Amino acid sequence: MSRTFSGKSIATALGALLLISACAPQQAGPAALDPSAPVSIEIWHYYNGPQKLAFDELVTRFNETVGQEQGIVVEAFGQGNVNELFQNIHDAVDNKVGASEVPAVFAAYTDTVYDLDQRNMVAAFDSYFTKEELSEYVDAYITEGRFDDAGSLKIIPTAKATEILMVNKTDWDRFAVETGAQIALLNTIEGLVEASKAYYLWTDAQTPHVLDDGKAMFGRDAIANYIILGYHQLTGGSLFDRQNGKVTFEPDEAAFRQLWDNYYIPYINGWFGAYGRFRSDDAKTGDIIALVGSTSGAYYFPDKVTLADDTTYPIEAVVFPAPCFAGCTPSAIQQGAGMALIASDPRTELAAATFLKWFTDVDRAIDFTISSAYLPVKKTANDMGRIGVDEGYQALPSTVQEAIAVSVYVMNTYELYFEQAFCGFSDAREVIESSLAARAEADREQVLTLAEDGMPLSEAVAKFATDESFQSWYQAFVDEIRAKIGEN
Repeated sequence: MSRTFSGKSIATALGALLLISACAPQQAGPAALDPSAPVSIEIWHYYNGPQKLAFDELVTRFNETVGQEQGIVVEAFGQGNVNELFQNIHDAVDNKVGASEVPAVFAAYTDTVYDLDQRNMVAAFDSYFTKEELSEYVDAYITEGRFDDAGSLKIIPTAKATEILMVNKTDWDRFAVETGAQIALLNTIEGLVEASKAYYLWTDAQTPHVLDDGKAMFGRDAIANYIILGYHQLTGGSLFDRQNGKVTFEPDEAAFRQLWDNYYIPYINGWFGAYGRFRSDDAKTGDIIALVGSTSGAYYFPDKVTLADDTTYPIEAVVFPAPCFAGCTPSAIQQGAGMALIASDPRTELAAATFLKWFTDVDRAIDFTISSAYLPVKKTANDMGRIGVDEGYQALPSTVQEAIAVSVYVMNTYELYFEQAFCGFSDAREVIESSLAARAEADREQVLTLAEDGMPLSEAVAKFATDESFQSWYQAFVDEIRAKIGEN
């Protein structure tokens, strides 16, 4: 389904609102909605595929019911991916040539909203939601939306996610039968590394006439999540220290060494891999058989593998919580954008808040969960006893069913963690996302080049798996983060 209302359909909707104004209830208060003077709300989002279809369907349902009753017409516009959405928002706010008008509401992460809030562009939701209404949401989701000095609520959670481990069980079972590998290894990051090394050696042994052609078992979509959450698991704290409004970066080097040893070392050995745009792309081609990605990515995990020679075979998938470091408190990344409100006039803001209340209500939230694999944002909706009996859920592919069930379990039982936004966090996160991954990829290429030139692969790896290699990356990483947050 494409954009819900545009052109002639907008005029038709507004006309219908005018016709029912005589019998529609009027809302009291200084910013009352009035069906005889409808308010049009434009929402920008980054949903694509099943998520976009689900969101558009709910927008249509709202416009045909509550929207007509209260005088609100919602238009929803996809802006591409997350980065494109955020760029378009900044272009609109900056009045760049060719940019669209600023929307009333946009899907956003805290770092983007923080930047706009510093320019007084964002309205608070507190006056549009009662304390009782806010208490219905998962506490951690509301906390994430309160990041300014006053603790105002600048983001309403609408669709959240965490990370899950998705495994090609068909190929795992072949590996496990022949090697005795236990699926329980995948409960911890250290066990995941051990299993990935064993898988590489096993696949290498399939072609004894060709040396060192083993395959990677595992890949990650978001390296920043691995570092942010992994650091918290290992230290119990945050990457950044916040004292009296000042943010500093004084990391624990030992924790970063563990992060390095459990990503960089497996990567340069070929036990981990990243080849396509997303790790689900790599799973489709059989280049990896396990990945950690977002809950909402379950729709893209393949049901078959297509090899380089176009040979295909069906696979069964299995889903687990994302592994944690051994001995640490089980914790999970809290992610997924909420909705932010551009400061405008009270009626527009009230109309936007009215839609968001409706959208996040338990029944609609479950509908959106089933259609998108995002998670509900209210406490009572995160209940498989309610979700699992829904006919829509029962009709989902089994991988998506498992992804939702595992994610709901994680959200209800794990510690949820996120890094609170601050000035410069967006730039710092880009470094966190790219630095380790880029170093690992570049050094893996050098390892392969040395091996092609005749050096045994183990010797080539040993040239990079050194204390000096870690120190050179770590010091550069720390300096770059400090520069991004203005500490240097």
